[in-house]
Amino acid sequence: MPKSLNESVSEPGRLQKAVDGGRGVDEAKKISKEFTTDITLTKPKAGITFAAQDKLPKLPIPELGHSMERYLAALKPLQSAREHAETKQAVEEFLKGQGPELQEKLKRYATGKANYIEQFWYDSYLNFDNPVVLNLNPFFLLEDDPTPARNNQVTRAASLVVSALSFVRAVRKEELPPDTMRGTPLCMYQYSRLFGTARVPTDNGCQIGQDSHSKHLVVICRGQFYYFDVLDDNSDIIMSEKDMAINLQTIIDDAQQTPIQEAAKGAMGVLSTENRKVWSGLRDILTREEGSNNSDCLGIIDSALFILCLDYTEPTSGADLCQNMLCGISKVEKGVQIGTCTNRWYDKLQIIVCKNGSAGINFEHTGVDGHTVLRFASDVYTDTILRFARTISGQAPSLWASTSPDPSKRDPASFGNVSTTPYKLEWDMIPELNIAVRFAETRLADLIQQNEFETLDFSGYGSTIIKQMGFSPDAFVQMAFQAAYYGLYGRVECSYEPAMTKTFFHGRTEAVRSVTAASVEFVQTFWTDNPAKQKIEALKRACAAHTANTKESSKAQGCDRHLYALFSVWQRALDDEGAEAASSNGLSSDGCSSPVDGESVVGSLGKSSIRSSQGRTSPSPSRANMQSVMPLLFNDGGWDKLNNTVLSTSNCGNPSLRQFGFGPTSGDGFGIGYIIKEDDINICASSKHRQTKRFVDALEAYLHEIRRIFKSTEKRTSSPNATRAREASESRRPKAGPRLKSRGRMIKKGEGRKGTPGSMTPIDSAAVSDDEGLGGYGFFDAGMLLQALKAREETLDHVADGKPAATRRREIGKKLRLSEY
Repeated sequence: MPKSLNESVSEPGRLQKAVDGGRGVDEAKKISKEFTTDITLTKPKAGITFAAQDKLPKLPIPELGHSMERYLAALKPLQSAREHAETKQAVEEFLKGQGPELQEKLKRYATGKANYIEQFWYDSYLNFDNPVVLNLNPFFLLEDDPTPARNNQVTRAASLVVSALSFVRAVRKEELPPDTMRGTPLCMYQYSRLFGTARVPTDNGCQIGQDSHSKHLVVICRGQFYYFDVLDDNSDIIMSEKDMAINLQTIIDDAQQTPIQEAAKGAMGVLSTENRKVWSGLRDILTREEGSNNSDCLGIIDSALFILCLDYTEPTSGADLCQNMLCGISKVEKGVQIGTCTNRWYDKLQIIVCKNGSAGINFEHTGVDGHTVLRFASDVYTDTILRFARTISGQAPSLWASTSPDPSKRDPASFGNVSTTPYKLEWDMIPELNIAVRFAETRLADLIQQNEFETLDFSGYGSTIIKQMGFSPDAFVQMAFQAAYYGLYGRVECSYEPAMTKTFFHGRTEAVRSVTAASVEFVQTFWTDNPAKQKIEALKRACAAHTANTKESSKAQGCDRHLYALFSVWQRALDDEGAEAASSNGLSSDGCSSPVDGESVVGSLGKSSIRSSQGRTSPSPSRANMQSVMPLLFNDGGWDKLNNTVLSTSNCGNPSLRQFGFGPTSGDGFGIGYIIKEDDINICASSKHRQTKRFVDALEAYLHEIRRIFKSTEKRTSSPNATRAREASESRRPKAGPRLKSRGRMIKKGEGRKGTPGSMTPIDSAAVSDDEGLGGYGFFDAGMLLQALKAREETLDHVADGKPAATRRREIGKKLRLSEY
């Protein structure tokens, strides 16, 4: 990993020729050992935040027979009778043959590991060769600041950054209260990997590097990069919100000096959207000269706490805002890309702020799930409000157990070796890089054009009324997706929802299979001329089945992760046999299915397989051998069907978010992120032009219709414990109109949208929803299970350069003159 900023030396205010700072190719690719290969042994030190880590149970390996039953149950409603009979035969052969042996191998492998799936999980992410944009990185769209005057770009960005730094400080000082679910502590490990991390591509898959002592921020504006320090060595914030605003305004003013058409030609962030092998080769070009300017610039970006993207555009529609946060906007003028799609760096956590103050988060997804970033987003949003409230009343509460000393009252010597003045990174744009930026941009523009996005801000009702109707809100919305899709296409498809397993040590997610026999019965009943009561009873059975599945998955008793682990164990055994065969035949590892130990082809027979070695495939004998030993279970059509997700869904949000979403996970599928609030349901749908608007319209129509049907079956009796006031207001207002408040004029559709004021993030998720264990968008819902590869476990130890701690660092880039703000 490149050295942090405090390890380089220069004279202030002067751009100097780069000297050897130890930032060669090896340093630029140095990886945090404990994250990539020693994750099973690493435990965060004890404290408030991680106090319960040692008490968390280990992720259980399900019984083989139980997983097979779950597997067959998930596939039965998706298959014909003949297909299911073939799958049952494959399961029976697996149970009698290789299954028990693989189960025992998995148990032996898991001994001494944090959990049995973790390394396989990281490998599946890091060996994904396609661009991460639109394929892996999700986004959050924050609600606007409830104080309209604070929704200009500079004020909003400065406020969000200061709050984000407060969160960083709380994590590092272990003062962040731990997450719980219904009183049960959740694993907090992911929070230690949220900041200062970067996804680094190599020839043999990606790796994750982390500068755990990072104290600087990188800002991208109009495709140009800037940086400055924001924390001291004690992780205290060294800038006030006003100082932060001055820096950001200075950066915006400087970026505007370069015409956007000219800046676009050197927008290096677009390289992070390339195919990972291509990006790896380009990083080699950037870092091939040790201590070069380009190598230093790359190191500063990699080691930053996070990225702040300041966009010059003002998207207004929900769909445009979601697209901007997920992949940026593509806009070409006179043959030059000037859209916000070039104003990103997708290998890191990014906070994005538009010119009109609309803000969101796009995050690199390898080490963190949606639930973790949701806590970050919620606390940041809440703190921006509470901090502003404290300027009005000093009695306003705070989220944090302690706060940084007031920078204006500190002794200047106490800050240490820091520089709060922004510097601009100036790349040496050699011909190879100019060409690379040009072609990366055109490929990104193609990718963006291949996808479309639609949003639904449904204000008819939310979790409150859904619960009054007697349903789990999440199960109710999941059945809405099933019904809307069936109404359009007359069939059910493979669907996925992640359930959180963070009640276990280093837990991530497990798959919930939303299509069940009960859900099929419901959609068929709903779309047939049946009595209203029969439709509602079918919906109740479908929701009950979904809730039961969710609870099982939250207990790590789903089948997906277990089967993938068994597949990975078989794969490793195959790789070991292949390596031995290659050695006996005098072949190098490049002649086998994998160039290094642990890397392998992952895929089903008859499907194209992907590997992380120069794009080459295995010699015919090795392929034939693989076919002969592959368990029939993994060569059966059911395995492919379950791993081709058409409806990839995730419930992740709370009142701090306006939308949440991700790209479609298959060419013929939809990516659906949704947030269920008390009185609203927010949905963001994406697809590769599969009539997304029509699907969203069908969802809205269904939600109104099922409410109407339910009302028709209600007994008109009053409950002594409930009021009918909300029901009365619901029946009087227009169906498609915005939610009414208790006073004030009605805002007609199109006049504006409702802003949700912030509230303190509940520590116990039971306060938010009755649905258990939801809220974690994960890689496996991306439908790319069969493309996952085994990553090489490379680790390079960080080497201290031996310089005295007080040595002043070399400055990199052009120092900016601060603007008045």
